[in-house]
Amino acid sequence: MDDIKKLLGRRIKELRIKNKLSQEELAEKIDIAERNLSKIECGINFIRAEKIGKLAEALKVEPKDLFDFSHQQDITEIKKELIAAIDSGDERLRLIYQIYKAVC
Repeated sequence: MDDIKKLLGRRIKELRIKNKLSQEELAEKIDIAERNLSKIECGINFIRAEKIGKLAEALKVEPKDLFDFSHQQDITEIKKELIAAIDSGDERLRLIYQIYKAVC
């Protein structure tokens, strides 16, 4: 699994983009330097604990949601899970296909 700093950095960047904020805007909202936010998003630095509440508020999430990395799962693991689900039976395969058709 990836380093926690990298996972958190990716999550912050993902939420920042979702909220249509530039690094500069988010850095200003949480009162840190833009270069420090950049290092956090790159997984080089870790955000200080006292800034987590401000960060969550600025990104419109609960603090615990900053640490939800489940969707950042490795693509190889995702493929294995999907193949196992497909191989598990016709009913599950039909459901997976319906979901696939709904989103494609």
